[in-house]
Amino acid sequence: MTGTWIIFRREVGQYFASPVAYLIAFAMLLVTGLYFNADLAFSITVKAADPALIPSFMSLILVFFAPLLTMRMLAEETREGTLELLLTAPVSDSAIVIGKFLSAWFYYSVLLGLTLIYQLILLQISVPDLAHTLCAYIGIWLYGGATLAVGLMFSALTENQVVAAFLAMATLLFLWLGDLAGQIVANLDLARIIRQLTLTGHFSTSFAVGLVRAEDVAYYAGIIVITLFIAIRVVESHRWR
Repeated sequence: MTGTWIIFRREVGQYFASPVAYLIAFAMLLVTGLYFNADLAFSITVKAADPALIPSFMSLILVFFAPLLTMRMLAEETREGTLELLLTAPVSDSAIVIGKFLSAWFYYSVLLGLTLIYQLILLQISVPDLAHTLCAYIGIWLYGGATLAVGLMFSALTENQVVAAFLAMATLLFLWLGDLAGQIVANLDLARIIRQLTLTGHFSTSFAVGLVRAEDVAYYAGIIVITLFIAIRVVESHRWR
């Protein structure tokens, strides 16, 4: 636990000292702000405000932003040779990976927390369903953790940051598009199976509509555990090179 905390503090410090991290944060908040502003007029005159508007939108943009937040974490360490030095430190392989993952999840949580300002704005206009909002934010928090874990896994598999980001984006886009495929497949059983395998399928039909289901929480937790396990094994393999 001490090793994980050391890595966590180191990585969080790098996030808040990195201009790139601030650019990513600015881009994410700008995109969500523009989307919220575009929907705000309709919320006043045409339709009721959607408490899950921003979390649902983030389920798409995380496909592109999560890999950007994680692409350097292990790929850069491998390319610059600092991973070998890190492996000689008194920290375990799992502490390295978990510490880096938790730092990315923490930084994402800060960005997600900043989007709550949109909910405060909605409170000035109407009274949104706060339980629905809470469920949506819990879901997109878990969803974000899963996407970050996938990004970290690909960062461990290559020393090229661009390749790591591309592979993670391609995988996440496939998992996002799978939900759309599940909606158009004629065979109901096949459609249900496809949607059960996708990231969005476990968000759009539960958290986004105000439901918290154990199977959806278990799905995101499973993605995190499996991808981090692979990343740990990859880092462990560097000890024998």
